[in-house]
Amino acid sequence: MGQFPFTRTTTPKAKPADDSLSFGKVTTDHMFLMNYEEGKGWFDPRIVPYGPLSLDPATSVLHYGQAIFDGLKAFRGDDGQIRLFRADRHAQRFNRSAKLMSMPELPVDVIRDSFEALVGVDADWVPRKAGTSLYLRPTIIATDVMLGVHPSHSYLYFLILSPVGSYYKEGVKPVRILASDAHVRAVKGGTGEAKTAANYAQSLSGQVDAEKAGYTQVLYLDGVHRKYLDEVGTMNIMVKIGDEVITPPLAGTILDGVTRASTLQLMRDWGLKVSERPITIDEVMEAGRNGTLKEMWGTGTAAVVSPVGTLGYKGEDVTINGGQTGELTQKLYDAIVGIQYGRTNDPHGWTSVVKVPAEVA
Repeated sequence: MGQFPFTRTTTPKAKPADDSLSFGKVTTDHMFLMNYEEGKGWFDPRIVPYGPLSLDPATSVLHYGQAIFDGLKAFRGDDGQIRLFRADRHAQRFNRSAKLMSMPELPVDVIRDSFEALVGVDADWVPRKAGTSLYLRPTIIATDVMLGVHPSHSYLYFLILSPVGSYYKEGVKPVRILASDAHVRAVKGGTGEAKTAANYAQSLSGQVDAEKAGYTQVLYLDGVHRKYLDEVGTMNIMVKIGDEVITPPLAGTILDGVTRASTLQLMRDWGLKVSERPITIDEVMEAGRNGTLKEMWGTGTAAVVSPVGTLGYKGEDVTINGGQTGELTQKLYDAIVGIQYGRTNDPHGWTSVVKVPAEVA
């Protein structure tokens, strides 16, 4: 649309009711595609009707997992405007993932333009009910057709959109998480800080075990000592012990979460004591026993801020804040959501308004 060639779908889909939305089960009418070839660079950006990708059975991504993605959201505000939340930071993180996976980076402005162009084309898919949004999933996959273990010489960038409701069926309510020293998410020097498909594939067994035990998510510990907090499911983790908020540092094993960075900035703006440092599961469990573990929550694009009401480890559960959402957790959620929907001041300029083409508006 505009600067990109645009082929409009001839078979538009029926849009789901906002009340029926879950997470990631419905896609919009169009997608953005762009190709890469070594020596030529990125070329042929276009918006086309949403549809299947045609891949040879020997395509390298299917065998060697060279794939990255990211995820961000567009929000329809009370004023009717559509806003992206921290699109530049997501684009920059997307490129960091590409670099870590030996894949070609994209100019940040091209990534941003693809976000805005596709959301503009499918603007009517941005839901209107409070708590809903349009999820953006940019992805790059290796497309060499060859059975050989090496970085691909060709790639496909694609962007798809999905109108979504709450990530958790429970909504913004405290969840039960299980700390596991049996499953390892990542180690330093690996792919832990990249948003790559393999990281999520290997996390599934831990997730299944946690659910079987009656928990919503699994809290991973570090892969070397099996005692330091790492990540919880698909989110970064934070705890408030006494008057200090603690979150694991970015040391090569966890994702540089955009919501993580946003909540850290807000808490520092508010003058709170915030530490990015290693913290052991034993320290957290002891704080839970003696009552100094005031709050615990996960942060991520999908769920925003997810309060933890129960933490389990080695057969023991500790209840946090009486199993209720903590005051700070709720304040962070309300602050970020307020900015995303344009309801409150955006002091750091985190949102950007999408220009909807006249023929779409």
